[in-house]
Amino acid sequence: MTERAERAVMTNLADAGCGGELIERFLQLLKNGQKEAGLALLAEHRRVLLDCCHAEEKKIECLDYLIYQLKQQAD
Repeated sequence: MTERAERAVMTNLADAGCGGELIERFLQLLKNGQKEAGLALLAEHRRVLLDCCHAEEKKIECLDYLIYQLKQQAD
């Protein structure tokens, strides 16, 4: 991987919410020819992000229900 390509990957991973340790682990796996292990690491991080997203969606649903109930009481 060229230095430019590595910087691009690092930027992309940082933009995706990956911390420095995860980025370094991923790059080391790639450098060691362990692409599948690197992909598994990214898949795990994606799962964590998706779990957080679902938790936030649940909070929004709770607020939406409360707003609905309060509006119904006002009518």
